[in-house]
Amino acid sequence: MSQANKRSLRHDEYEAVEKMAKAKEILLREIHKIIIGQDAVIELLLMSMFCRGHCLVVGVPGLAKTLLVRTIAQVLKLDFSRIQFTPDLMPSDITGTRVIEEDVTTGKRGFRFVKGPLFANIILADEINRTPPKTQAALLEAMQEYRVTSGGDEYPLDLPFFVLATQNPIEQEGTYPLPEAQLDRFMFCVYIDYPDRDEEREIIRTTTYELPEEPRHVLKGSDIIAIQNIVRRVPVSDHVINYALSLVRSSRPKSNEAPSFIREWLSWGAGPRAAQYLVLGAKARTILDGRLNVSCDDVRSVALPVLRHRIFTNFNADAAGVDEVKVVERLLDTVQEPTAEEYE
Repeated sequence: MSQANKRSLRHDEYEAVEKMAKAKEILLREIHKIIIGQDAVIELLLMSMFCRGHCLVVGVPGLAKTLLVRTIAQVLKLDFSRIQFTPDLMPSDITGTRVIEEDVTTGKRGFRFVKGPLFANIILADEINRTPPKTQAALLEAMQEYRVTSGGDEYPLDLPFFVLATQNPIEQEGTYPLPEAQLDRFMFCVYIDYPDRDEEREIIRTTTYELPEEPRHVLKGSDIIAIQNIVRRVPVSDHVINYALSLVRSSRPKSNEAPSFIREWLSWGAGPRAAQYLVLGAKARTILDGRLNVSCDDVRSVALPVLRHRIFTNFNADAAGVDEVKVVERLLDTVQEPTAEEYE
């Protein structure tokens, strides 16, 4: 680790980074008391939380998305709230509402704000695309501003605040797909696939035999906030930033830097927020590993969940059977990382 990297953090923060690798092992061990497999998904959720970001999770029913989020909240000793999004859900149903209340001593009536389920640390927004845009917007405003507004008054949300919204990729009838600008608010788009045979066998064995051991607390809210502050202070070289920038700019079909396959397959590319999240995600990955040296490999590791919901394929891609995953993979193969000479 370079002396420049060491000087960028305080001594206590430097020690906290070194302890993070051990904490990660304990976190995974406690989560795996309930959840079988899904290591990559768990790591992405933790990385997003440490970056003050939010996640959009896509997966078919029955893959333990709710159980996973509830278990992470339990291990991190955070308040958890699950909101089932339905077509008749109103914004006040999630943010809270003002009720008339009478003072028994004076007899006067006034309004009192009753907090909704958004006032928790971890929010599971189940099937967010099944609720109307007005309610989606209320959630996304809270994600961005960390507060809700009711009757002209603002109410701050408890920190840390992390939203995990789910979508079912199968049933799309009667849904309200998130527009591009709202998709861009999510740091990662995480796909949960079916478990492999060994993992599925273990799931069946553990869930039909006896109650699993309860996971214990590993971190608390103040620890999460401290890690979030450290992530922001981790230094990144200009070469890594330029690599993240090149990936994003190359994804725009109208850019001079775009390869020919981008112009052929995409109608729209990623915006500036994608580059920000590539760098922040790379930082969080180094923290989880107990490192401080952010590399291009860290950027590559988060490129798919950062970019897949920020690029949009056209008819040519659909006709050729090309999806967003294939575009990102080819982009990673095409955009060159800085050479060893550039690092010197």
